[in-house]
Amino acid sequence: MRELKTKLTTSGKGSTNIQSRRGKSFGYQVLGFGSGGGTAPYDADFLVVAGGGAGAPGPAGHTGGTGGAGGYRNSYGSETSGGGASSETALTLTPGEAYTITVGAGGAGDGSGDNPGANGVDSSIAGADITTKTSVGGGGGGYGGWGKSGGPGIVGGSGGAGGGGEAGAGSSAAGTANQGFAAGSTHYNGSVSGLNCGGGGGASAVGTNASSSAAGNGGNGLASSITGSAVTRGGGGGGSTFNQTPGTPGTGGGSGRGTDATANTGGGAGGYGAYGYERGGAGGSGVVIVRVPTVSYSGTTSGSPTVGTSGADTVLTFNGSGSYTA
Repeated sequence: MRELKTKLTTSGKGSTNIQSRRGKSFGYQVLGFGSGGGTAPYDADFLVVAGGGAGAPGPAGHTGGTGGAGGYRNSYGSETSGGGASSETALTLTPGEAYTITVGAGGAGDGSGDNPGANGVDSSIAGADITTKTSVGGGGGGYGGWGKSGGPGIVGGSGGAGGGGEAGAGSSAAGTANQGFAAGSTHYNGSVSGLNCGGGGGASAVGTNASSSAAGNGGNGLASSITGSAVTRGGGGGGSTFNQTPGTPGTGGGSGRGTDATANTGGGAGGYGAYGYERGGAGGSGVVIVRVPTVSYSGTTSGSPTVGTSGADTVLTFNGSGSYTA
């Protein structure tokens, strides 16, 4: 089915809604169409944020790379999607059809060996009559090299930063087009004392490059008002360091001391720089939000989403996987 996007501005006494989706009548009424018998297809806005990437552990005297934010796709209003992309086209939902919501976990933190940080898990909205909307899990940080160069960061929704080792720095990774940005570069000046990791990529900005005195900051996330209030998600993790200044994370991300990212933000996690093996941070889980006209809302869901209202619309916030039947 072709996806259409119809924006209507409401006004009048007591109205605060800036955007409303109306059921499509097309000049006729569809009969016997699922539980909504008599209603026509209608538009629904979405925000799909994947799980963020994990930071890598820091082996003795080395720095684990930083996790990138989960991919970020948005159709609401004039807001943007990740990676500098414009707002996407809203979904068109068919009454009686079930739509599967998948919320990706953040990459798990790990404190063993020369391991890279784990990528976050994809989030999505899928249904038989729509093109699946998938956001890609954030990239994990590159391993901190024991007796060798640090490992490369991993490509994801937003990219993970390379790790630092005795023989050099790993390369930092790119993000996914229209979902997120690349990580900043990791700095190596020929000695362990100069190992500083770049910041993880964020939904709205590249992670900053590390320098000889400080690790890079995580790329910023993006704010969305799809629920009726502005919330920023999709920040990259702050860069780790052996003995300098750790990087500051983007909103929802973890700091450069192996800190976990915040749940349901898709934030990337910080790696760890240490004398002994220390655990890299875990990425933040993702979130999926669906906004439908209240006049068309069926009330049929699974997975216990949070249900709220904003203006003339009903807003479903899925912090875990579930479904919505239109």
